[in-house]
Order: sequence, then structure tokens, then C-alpha cells
Amino acid sequence: MNERKKPAVPRIESIRIKNYRALRDLELKDLTPLTVFLGPNGSGKSTIFDVFAFLSECFTEGLRRAWDRRNRFRELRSRDADGPIEFELKYKESPDTPIITYHLSIDENQRGPFVAREWLQWRRTKGKGRTFRFLDFTNGQGQVISGEAPDEQDERIEESLTSPDVLAVSTLGQLAKHPRVNALRQFITGWYLSYLSADSTRGVPESGPQERLSQTGDNLPNVIQYLREQHPERLNAILTTLAQRVPRLEKVEAETTIDERLVLQIKDAPFQQPIMAKFASDGTLKMLAYLTVLYDPYPPQLIGLEEPENQLHPRLLYDLAEECRGASASSQLMVTTHSPFFVNGLRPNELRVLYRDEGGYTRARRAQDMPNVMSLVKESALLGDLWMEGQFEVGDPLTNAGGEKVRRAGQIQG
Repeated sequence: MNERKKPAVPRIESIRIKNYRALRDLELKDLTPLTVFLGPNGSGKSTIFDVFAFLSECFTEGLRRAWDRRNRFRELRSRDADGPIEFELKYKESPDTPIITYHLSIDENQRGPFVAREWLQWRRTKGKGRTFRFLDFTNGQGQVISGEAPDEQDERIEESLTSPDVLAVSTLGQLAKHPRVNALRQFITGWYLSYLSADSTRGVPESGPQERLSQTGDNLPNVIQYLREQHPERLNAILTTLAQRVPRLEKVEAETTIDERLVLQIKDAPFQQPIMAKFASDGTLKMLAYLTVLYDPYPPQLIGLEEPENQLHPRLLYDLAEECRGASASSQLMVTTHSPFFVNGLRPNELRVLYRDEGGYTRARRAQDMPNVMSLVKESALLGDLWMEGQFEVGDPLTNAGGEKVRRAGQIQG
């Protein structure tokens, strides 16, 4: 079997978000291949995750559908904020290529949402030359420079989009003459954002191999079938790892029924007969689904996992964090969590701690920028334990925006 050549992995270097729900003006710099967002309830973890989901949907389904799914400006724009919603990504197509900046500004009028401004810019030679925009659109009208390596001196082509709610990168990126625009389009449309649940994996889908796990995991038997037929060594690695996490597990199979449907079956020792997935534990199915994503032979270039600790035993989470770090060699991972057990498996540069400021908006601090935390880590302390002990400067569920301890109902005063 011939292996497909794995392309270089694009990496998001930073992202800035303005006027998106609680993200009034949040910039996340120096993002690592594995970046984890930690914080108490209401700190903005799910909103950051939804930023990536919103951008992905804008490219795959269109701006209007992504917008309507979130109840338009009434729910999307930050409270007490004016102006458009803005996103700005700085990314590299590969480690040796220049940083490209993508800016998207979205506003709304009586006819609905529209792209107020959209541009791409770069500096072709690292540290030399001027930064210039090789795509620049306002309200559906703009210019683009074509070619493999757009240069400031190259011809600018005037273009008009069919509607102001159409993204220029999504439209022009389908044309071979705009390879840099095409690369961004392919990058964003290929993001995998997980909404896995154990119940979704218990279905009985129609038979037929499928390469990529769906967002909900409802095609897990199809992916197991694909791996068994095309990548048995990868399936063996998944099941070996799963057996280390789930005591007595022996085998996982996707069996075809007489009516051409797939039934996922799981065999435990010492029993002779396997059981159907619908009778397996939530944790077994959830871990199997995550390993299927993380061990994908041709993984998505960006993977988002929201609170992977749900339905998993706490002792499995340290190892899952290490599995995520291993997968980050081939994909960039964005993970949200509020589990100290998962955080115990992280390094300080991988962890962003979210909190709300006195105005109610989300802020972020890196664990490695907290001197007290770093001094304790050097003494072999684990990050999750430090968070639970209240050692972090921000993000403690028992402190308010001003850093003062708050009293829980029924709490005994010393």
C-alpha cells in the first residue's frame, strides 16, 4: 500500500478577536502546536472554541448560515460594543515560509451580515522588504495579486464578488491561479472541531469505510472499518493504547449486518462473546473516538477538542494530554478544559488561563508568564494541582475580577 505524502502543517502563530461575545478585544500570541485554554465556568473557553467553529462554518457553509445559527448581531457582538466583529489570524504555511496575516471584518445592515473588510498580507522575505496586501476587499469589491509568490510590484486584478456576504478568500481560493489564497481556504475548511459524545458513537450506520471521524463521532464504526482495511497497523496502535487505558479490553471490531449496516462490537476478557457498542461504557467509547482522531493517518491540520474530560475517568486524562502533544507534531491542537487532571499533563507554555476582567470581558494569561507558578513547576509541581491550590494569579473560580476571594453559600468561615 502506497502512503500519501504528508504536507507541511500550517500553524496559527496568533489570533486577535474583537467584539465577539465576551471577547471584546483578545489577542493570543505565540500559540504552540498544543494550546490549552483553562478557566472556570463563564471565563470564555467555549467562546474561543466557537471562534474557530464560526470561521470554519463561514468557509464551508457561508457567512449567512453561520451567522443565523448564532442569532445574528444580537447575540454575537460584545455587550456595550460598537463596530464590526473582527478576526485576525497570523499563520505560516510551513516553518520556513513568511507569516501571512488574514483579516476578516463582519458587520450587519438591514439586509443581513456582510463582509465589511477582508485582506491578506505578508512580507515575502523574512525581515526584509515591506509588508503589503496581496488581497484586499471591501463590501464585495477589491483587488488580488495572483501567482505562487505575490509581489508588491505585480499586477493587481480587480474583482467583484456576487454578494457582499461572500468571503473573497473562500471564492477566489477555489481558483488555481491564486495558490496562496487557495492554501488558506484549504487550511480553514479542513479544520476538525470535535463535538464528540459517547451516545453518538453508539449508532448503527450504513456499512462503508470512511476516512475521517465526524464531529459528533456517529460514524465511528465506519472509521474503524476503514482503518482495518487500509491502515491495520494504525488501528492496532489505537487498540493497543486503548487496552492500556481500559482494563481487560481485548478487541474492537466493526461487523456488517445482513442489512448492510455496521455494528461496533467490543470484546472484554475473559468473556468469549463481544458486546455491542450500545452496551459499552461511555469512557471506553469516548477514549476510542479521541484516539481515532489523534491517530488519524492523514490528520486534519487543526484539531479542536472541547472539554475532553467529559465522560472519562480522571486518571486517563494525564495520558490523554500526552497523546494530544504527540498528535501536535502533525496537527495544531486547540483544547478547552476545566480539569486539573488534564492540566497536570501540560507544560507551562502550552497553557492559557482565561478569566473575566472587571468589565466582564475575557482575558488570558500564559502559565509560563506567572513567576510564582514557574518557580513551583521547577520544584516538580504539576500545573493542575497548582490551579486547584489557588497558586495561579488569575482564573481561580473562587476569586472575583479584582482578585478577591469570594465566599460560597454555606461555606464555613474560619
